[in-house]
Amino acid sequence: MKQKKESFYKQFFSIYILLVLQNVITLSVNLTDNVMLGSYSETALAGAAAVNQIQFIFQQCLVGLGDGVVIICSQYWGRKEVKNMKKFSAIAMCSAICLAFLLFVFTSTAPDHVVGFFTSDHMIIKEGMDYLAIIRFTYVLFAIIQILLATLRSVEVVKIAFRLSVLAFFLNCGINYLLIFGKFGFPELGIKGAAVGTLCSRIVEFIVLLMFIWKKETKLKLRLADYKCLDKSFCKDYFRITGPLLITQGLWGLNTALQTFVLGHMNSAAIAANSVSSTLFLLIKSASVGAAASATVIIGTIIGTGEIELVKRYAKKMQKIFLCIGLCSGLALFCLKGPFLSLYNLQPETMKMTNTFLNILCIVVVGMSYQMPTNSGIIRGGGSVNFVVKMDLISIWAIVIPLSFFMAFVVKASPVVVFVCLNLDQLFKCVPAFLKVNYGNWIKKLTKD
Repeated sequence: MKQKKESFYKQFFSIYILLVLQNVITLSVNLTDNVMLGSYSETALAGAAAVNQIQFIFQQCLVGLGDGVVIICSQYWGRKEVKNMKKFSAIAMCSAICLAFLLFVFTSTAPDHVVGFFTSDHMIIKEGMDYLAIIRFTYVLFAIIQILLATLRSVEVVKIAFRLSVLAFFLNCGINYLLIFGKFGFPELGIKGAAVGTLCSRIVEFIVLLMFIWKKETKLKLRLADYKCLDKSFCKDYFRITGPLLITQGLWGLNTALQTFVLGHMNSAAIAANSVSSTLFLLIKSASVGAAASATVIIGTIIGTGEIELVKRYAKKMQKIFLCIGLCSGLALFCLKGPFLSLYNLQPETMKMTNTFLNILCIVVVGMSYQMPTNSGIIRGGGSVNFVVKMDLISIWAIVIPLSFFMAFVVKASPVVVFVCLNLDQLFKCVPAFLKVNYGNWIKKLTKD
């Protein structure tokens, strides 16, 4: 028993630490964009923030496609059935590329409408369109990278994701510094410079990842031929699991975009305050995202081996870890908000509002750090995808969004009150998550005999 206990913690934290670091570095790329653009121009910062809402919705859809691969393939990995894993990865890749292409067409044909949805300020719309004109070329590359990394994550290969993130961070920081401000003889491109930095980073990430898979990856031995043909008999199984994930992740991305819409139509300071506070919050949230991803892989792999009692014991251990992560995250956010805000050159009203938003998020992150990895990691990783989907649909679309719109546009409440309403679900979702994982039936076998 002691050996299994030690084995659990070793397995969990060996995956968890790398995934958290990868997510932190990835988000640090966005952070440097925000800090540099915030120092350059508040209008440029708001323009990039508006465009990134579209990127976030797209990213959440890719998360849904990738999580479908991890949930299914981790169970097949428990049985060491690599051939079937490749078939599911091919279906996910085809879906992701199609989605990226559709987004590229949409943002190319109606860029003014895309940016104008989030703000009515003409200067912000102009900056956003300049940013979008370049950033749209990253969509297909980003889709391929995310599906390949999800496939590797299902067999516990996570170091490459971290290394790619570090590479992208330094490359993006360097190009941003040179092109946003026009240093060392380079042209001063402002918001366009930030977009060029992101595009260059994606190209390098793509090339390095393909070289790693071709030369060094040994567990799956993925090759281009694995992605040329789709096995239709596996499509039904994949989309039965991934369909609900796509819906809930896409709606979650839309929910985040609607937050920008609501706050952006209240006053000019709210959209910038939300962008800045969300950047630090997402950085701290990396601890929970890593916990959820680790739980998905471990739970799925153990279910694949058929050791159901072990799955339940691991779930109880993980919940204790999640609570500790939440308390540490809340404390870290409170301690870091002061130094973080000092990096920005914001108007006094915007600075004050941002500080208030971060104080609220110090409480929100504690609840989120328990419910999100419990729902998205343990329960969803155990195969009970529909429970998480239903809970998100009810909490966000039946409670949070209607309440927030009512408070913003009917009651005319302050941005701070509306911000609280927009984040309430992170607290009250703790209750159904606790009840389901400890007293409900959430373990489902997804593999074919």
